[in-house]
Amino acid sequence: MIINYTDNDVDLLARIMRAEALSEGDLGMLMVGNVVVNRVLADCLTFKNIDSIYDAVYQPNQFVGVNSSLFNAAATTTEKQLAQRILRGEYYYPATNALWFYAPSGNSSCKSTWYDQELAGRYKSHCFYIPDSGVCQQLH
Repeated sequence: MIINYTDNDVDLLARIMRAEALSEGDLGMLMVGNVVVNRVLADCLTFKNIDSIYDAVYQPNQFVGVNSSLFNAAATTTEKQLAQRILRGEYYYPATNALWFYAPSGNSSCKSTWYDQELAGRYKSHCFYIPDSGVCQQLH
């Protein structure tokens, strides 16, 4: 376990993973989970006061998925199992140290930087971005 969490956190993480990346399959959802947990771990940038899964998911203007019917529906057992894997410490490149992601419209390429953050890589339609080296010491 890399952060403390409750059953409610597992459910919340599972639902945001699904809402943000259902079309990306299990691996895409796992990567979104990595970003959420990284935001809880990071005591830097705009994530200094993010101390829980709840704080990360509901941080204003971060995850568009919170407004989705996919987010509001109950998480399945399989989705909760995926969330538990992330909460136990599984990481997947390029989301390993990522704090941000977005999906460019259409078949557009990922920008090399996004809000001055460096591209870590792409998985299907999501581009993942990492902070500059040394900025967020808490990330593994």
